[in-house]
Amino acid sequence: MAKKGKLEEIISKALYADDASSYFVTYRDYEDYKQITLSDFILISENFQTIPASRITKIELKGQLLYEKN
Repeated sequence: MAKKGKLEEIISKALYADDASSYFVTYRDYEDYKQITLSDFILISENFQTIPASRITKIELKGQLLYEKN
């Protein structure tokens, strides 16, 4: 079994052990960057089908940066 990466760990924790609406996700949408809650991102991306998790550039929780793509 493959080890989860940091992004997958954060998303998993947010969805199953915490409130996903308190996490803010910044993702790349063509040339723009958009920031929405993780729960909204899941809905908009149709559970990562139309927008892959690889487009997520940043995840924040209560102003604290949890993940940033290099």
